[in-house]
Order: sequence, then structure tokens, then C-alpha cells
Amino acid sequence: MAEYQNIFTRVQIRAPAYAGTPLPPGVWGRQGTPFFSYWLGRFGDAQIGPFYLGTTGLLSLLCGFIAFEIIGLNMFASVHWNPLQFIRQLPWLALEPPAPANGLHIPRLQDGGWWLMAGFFLTSSVLLWWLRMYRRARALGLGTHVSWAFLAAIFLMLTLGIIRPVLMGSFGEAVPFGIFPHLDWTAAFSIRYGNLYYCPFHCLSIAFLYGSALLFAMHGGTILSVSRMGGDRELEQIVDPGTAVERAALFWRWTMGFNATTESIHRWAWWFAVLCPLTGAIGILLTGTVVDNWYLWAVKHHVAPMYPHVFAPVLDPASLGAGK
Repeated sequence: MAEYQNIFTRVQIRAPAYAGTPLPPGVWGRQGTPFFSYWLGRFGDAQIGPFYLGTTGLLSLLCGFIAFEIIGLNMFASVHWNPLQFIRQLPWLALEPPAPANGLHIPRLQDGGWWLMAGFFLTSSVLLWWLRMYRRARALGLGTHVSWAFLAAIFLMLTLGIIRPVLMGSFGEAVPFGIFPHLDWTAAFSIRYGNLYYCPFHCLSIAFLYGSALLFAMHGGTILSVSRMGGDRELEQIVDPGTAVERAALFWRWTMGFNATTESIHRWAWWFAVLCPLTGAIGILLTGTVVDNWYLWAVKHHVAPMYPHVFAPVLDPASLGAGK
């Protein structure tokens, strides 16, 4: 029936606010009085709070704010502090890295030093947030899968901004801060090294990107399709034969040819998602350090064909004896 083809949560259950699993005493406690939001309840749990930041969380937000301010104020200064032009040109504004000739030296602030400073605080922010995620998982007795997945994305970020530029010997190889400048850098990077599409690790990264999107959509669609039977309560459904999860497994067996369990589908999706930034980072690391032209590499390894000889060979005028 149509009313069961739900995309958003249609029924909101109200219960007394729950502070969460008791934790051992520490320096920080959970902060704030929990309250409820109807509109957030349309997407997930309606309860907001209490919050837990901790020392690492607070330091992470502080470092992130400093990086955001450095980038934003430099962009604002680039339009002569004109608020209208700042809003109008924001997608095109950038905080550029130092010039390639600067190498790995620390430049003056106006010559790339602001970029280095913003990168330092942004890197500190994400690493502190990773530490916070890891420590929160351990304190709650959870596995640390989420923190390692986040670290895969951080590795790609560090590869683009720190690891590869250091290997290439210049901070000028790094990515600028900005929306369209970031995209322009990506396009120029691919052209400079003979089309990144021929890099096998880039191919793997895209395959894992699309694959993880497909797996997440299929899993989400499967659970939504049996939510009328309580399929969203997966743990209870596992030990309740003949209900939602068992029907979902039967659907997968009929349509996919095998049964993805409620554990295995999450492992598949986790690995696909984690391998996307990891393989992408490997491709970036190899570009310019090991392979200078991915198209010529693909031709050499019989991945891509040579360009067809459409025009006649071009002769070197010096070999024709001109001027004698």
C-alpha cells in the first residue's frame, strides 16, 4: 500500500529523555539538557542532547574555527573587504599554497604562509576529532570501525595536502583552499599527468565509490521495504523468524543469488567505502613520483591504444638541409 512506501520516518515515539549508557567517571561529563525536535524526528531520533565534547572535541572545534577564519579572512581580503563581492565571488575565491619555486621552505604569510597555517590547524582539527571518535568508541565498549573509516578519508586529505607535496619537494603541489579552485586543481592535475583516468588506482577508487553507493542504497532500500514489519529494528528481527529480516534475506537470495546477512552487508559497505579513499590516495601518491604520464603508462601496459596516425609524419626542417 502507498502509505508503507516510506522514505522519512512517519511514526515518532516519545519517551522520557535518555542520557545514554553510564560511563566511568572522568574529567568531562555529558553537557546540556536534552530536548526534542519534531522535524529532526522525521529523519531520525527526535532527541537532541546531551552532548559530549571532551578535551579532544573542544580542541578540535577550536582548531577548525581558526582554520576557517584564516581561510575566510584571506578570501575576504582578496576582494578588498567588500561583503557583496565576497558573497558573489565566494565559489571562485581561494587561499593558494606557496609558489612551486618556494619548495618546502616556510614562506612569508602573504606568499603562502597563511595557507600553511590554515593547513596546520585544519589537519590538527581532523586528527583531534579522529582521536575523540576513537576514545568515545572505546569508552562505550564499541568497536573502532567508524574511527578507522574516518582515518581512511583523512589519509586521502593528508596525501593531497602534505604527503605528496613533501615527496615532490614543494608545497606548491598541494591543493588550494576553495570550491572551484579545488576543482580547477583537480582538472589541471589530471591533464598535467596524462589523464588520471588511466591510473588503475583511480579506476579502483571510482569502482569502490559507485559500489559503496550502490550497496548503501540497496541496504537502505531493503530495510525501508520491510519497515512496515519492524525491519528497522534489526537486532530484534535477527532472532525473530518469519518476520522482516528473514523476508529481506529471501528477497536478496531471489534477486541477487545469495543471502546478505545483516552483518555481512555492513561489512561489504564498510570495505567498499573505506577502499574508495585508500585506493584514491595511492593513485595520487604514485602520480608525479613514480608515473609522469598515465596515458603513456597505459599504452606501455596495453591498457590504452596509441593515438591513430591520422596525419603524415612531420619532418624536422633542420634535416632537409634548408639554408644551404
